[in-house]
Amino acid sequence: QVQLVESGGGLVQAGGSLRLSCAASGRTFSSYTMGWFRQAPGKEREFVAAITWSSGTPYYADSAKGRFTISRDNPKNTVYLQMNSLKPEDTAVYYCAARWRSAVGETGAGYPYWGQGTQVTVSS
Repeated sequence: QVQLVESGGGLVQAGGSLRLSCAASGRTFSSYTMGWFRQAPGKEREFVAAITWSSGTPYYADSAKGRFTISRDNPKNTVYLQMNSLKPEDTAVYYCAARWRSAVGETGAGYPYWGQGTQVTVSS
């Protein structure tokens, strides 16, 4: 099992940047594919980005491409989401998720482990 704790959310103006962090417990972090999802009020949870456990290959939703960067630091048991050029439509609760030694999945159902979420609010 792995426990996940997100941080780094906050209020930012449109065009600004935030870096989210997700700290994982345990000694096998490098064996988890890690994902970021978000959920805005009244909307379904959606995939944002993910990074594989084996090669560290990143994957992005179309809404994140060119603006967000996912990365991982295995010795620190942490995955990051650097978000630039933020837009009001990026406002949501952002969740970190993990799946054991699996390819990237873009549906939340494929991730058994979740953090509690961190709020990101982008003002216009």
